[in-house]
Amino acid sequence: MTVQTLMDALKLTVLTEGDLSAEVTGCYCGDLLSWVMSRAEAGDVWLTVMGNINSVGVAVLADIACIVLTENAALDAEAKQRAIDNDVTILTTGDNTYVTAAKIYELLKE
Repeated sequence: MTVQTLMDALKLTVLTEGDLSAEVTGCYCGDLLSWVMSRAEAGDVWLTVMGNINSVGVAVLADIACIVLTENAALDAEAKQRAIDNDVTILTTGDNTYVTAAKIYELLKE
């Protein structure tokens, strides 16, 4: 599944557009940045409420497919610019992390 497929299936809103053809191979949920950095795998969709510049750095280091900000969490302006500069896709949803992860799980099973 690609980021574009995920975006369309879950009706996610684009905050920054990176590589929408990036392959999604898993999902990681977490808000503790050091934890995510050491445990998320390349190709994961990262579900978080952390919309700051440090999150973008972690996304780049972990080579994740995209960030999904759950519960309509805000993306600050500095983070948005850093995501654009680093080609990081950031999406948002009103759903909470649990619901979003369950939906992604079902999509990945297909």
